[in-house]
Amino acid sequence: MNNKWWGIGAVWALVSTLAYGQQKETSKVNQLDEVVISDTKFAQSKEKSGKVISKISQDDLKKRSGQTLAQVLNSVAGVEINGSQSASGKNLGYYIRGGRNQQVLIVIDGNPVTDPSGISFEFDLRLIPVDQIESIEIMKGAASTLYGTGAATAVINITTKSAGKKVLQGNGYVNMGSNNTAQQSKINAQEFNQGFSANGTAGQVSYAAAVNSTESKNMSQLAPPAGQTYEADRFSRINISGKLGWKATSKLRLDVFGSQDKIQNAYDQAFDNTGTGDTPLNSTTSKQERFGFSPTYTYNKGEFKINSAYTKIARDYDEFNSWMNQIDRSSYVGRSVVVDAFNKYTVRKDLFVIAGVNYQFHDMNSVTPYGSIAKDTTKFNMVDPYVTAVWNSKFGLNLNVGARMNHHSAYGNHFVYNVNPSYTFKNLPVKLISSVSTAYVTPSLYQLYSQYGNRTLQPESNFTGELGFETQLLQKKMVFTAVGFYREQTDSFGFFTNPSTFQSNYINIDGMNKAKGVETSLDYKVTQAVRLTANYTFTQVDEALNRLIPKHKANVGLEVIPSSRWFVNVNYQYTDGRRDLFFDGNTFATVPVQLGSYSLLNGLVKYELLKNQLTLFASATNILNEEFTENVGYSSRGRNFRIGLNLSL
Repeated sequence: MNNKWWGIGAVWALVSTLAYGQQKETSKVNQLDEVVISDTKFAQSKEKSGKVISKISQDDLKKRSGQTLAQVLNSVAGVEINGSQSASGKNLGYYIRGGRNQQVLIVIDGNPVTDPSGISFEFDLRLIPVDQIESIEIMKGAASTLYGTGAATAVINITTKSAGKKVLQGNGYVNMGSNNTAQQSKINAQEFNQGFSANGTAGQVSYAAAVNSTESKNMSQLAPPAGQTYEADRFSRINISGKLGWKATSKLRLDVFGSQDKIQNAYDQAFDNTGTGDTPLNSTTSKQERFGFSPTYTYNKGEFKINSAYTKIARDYDEFNSWMNQIDRSSYVGRSVVVDAFNKYTVRKDLFVIAGVNYQFHDMNSVTPYGSIAKDTTKFNMVDPYVTAVWNSKFGLNLNVGARMNHHSAYGNHFVYNVNPSYTFKNLPVKLISSVSTAYVTPSLYQLYSQYGNRTLQPESNFTGELGFETQLLQKKMVFTAVGFYREQTDSFGFFTNPSTFQSNYINIDGMNKAKGVETSLDYKVTQAVRLTANYTFTQVDEALNRLIPKHKANVGLEVIPSSRWFVNVNYQYTDGRRDLFFDGNTFATVPVQLGSYSLLNGLVKYELLKNQLTLFASATNILNEEFTENVGYSSRGRNFRIGLNLSL
């Protein structure tokens, strides 16, 4: 925490100086209405939305060259992506509003994605390169009414890049950098990212294709004790994607897509305080294949759309068994089919209704040294009808209400709802926002049907209430948002071992756990050339939820455009202390540990060598080389440097 106030004070002092020098400037900022899709599934002005939706545009992503998707998301108000500052192959944890991975839904181009073979039914964000992404929307709060299972604390809505208007255009990039912990100081390149894409539109046909790859080395997943050195755990990823669209008529458009994502990495045994976890023998491969079809039909009063996708994820592990002195092999395969058919009907100018039906099918099989699971008996399906009505009144009141009935082949029916009113004052630059909504998280295939499965499990239930405001000041140069939230979860999933029989299985935990907090954000265009962004999050959770969740978290960023070709960005992040747990191999007990707070200062410089064609950048992360811990026993990134270029044709 030594650098907390130093970092914030330095950025604010610089902004104050720049603002003072520009105080006579009276020109207005030309600001177009931002459009969002997450709260209705259709594009609408953010001004009419009653939710706080954090949008990361393509321009925002370009200002974060060299960052991973996890690092980009980790700077958003209310979002903590644990593992974003660790070795590349380490598993990620998504902590939003006191929730965990299974309570955060990832949506890619309108299709929810998950790993059916995983214990928690979660999606691995490491599979997606940020360079394939056009924009990201993060909508926090319970959102199962529109999105179904898993949308309990947030929906991360990712839109990938699509075709441009020219017949042929392309992009290529390469960047490289160091990959050090705070104890290392190598300056040679240890991490490489490269890729290229081509896209275009010819008549009624559009296309887009991309190939991306990443390789990194030098860091060990486990943190070595003082005076020792652990072997490096390599990480590699390759991504191939393609899209094809056809505008069949003035009203009908047909789109198809396909992609393959593959990760290979070495990993260590789980930290257990024995000093024996480092090994060069463990390796894993994850391979995801996705393809889908999406027709859209537009008519006078609305639009009908189908999002459909098939996903197959295969994970293989080769892990050293020290007891048997051999390599154990485990394989997991999960398949998903998702079809979401929905229609937007405009009843009148200020009122539209969205009605749809969502179908999901999931199955899995696994082969491990401890047993096998067959996909013939490890499967379920869901059929969910849902409806949402949106009213945008002339006097400033906006109302979004909806309901969904989840029908699950294993546990039956579950009902969720959403009531989301907001009010924009005509004579004041203030919008009041509020919502009351519920969500559900279905038990995973593993929790239902594995050797530890329990076929009587019910879905986890979530309730969220929100109240806040958004204001625009200084001729809309400054936008400030503040939201308070309160969340309850019941029937959470837990793992129980009978002390008499030592038999174990998954259960629904009795009782309620709660989380509450405040999320604030500031976006201030000091001048046409200077922009300040900042956010602060306060989160308080019950003891049962209190793991790896910072009570306080803050981000401050400063963007400066010295000339039309130069761009400079400096950002500071403070993360409060967190509680962690680990299994101690010496005492065979689960041990709690308090992790310290930490501060990160990062910088980026970009120069446009050829206007709209060739851009160079250089970045430095953790400039002060602060030594910190994200997870007990695991390595974290120290000071690192990166250079790269981007070529557009």
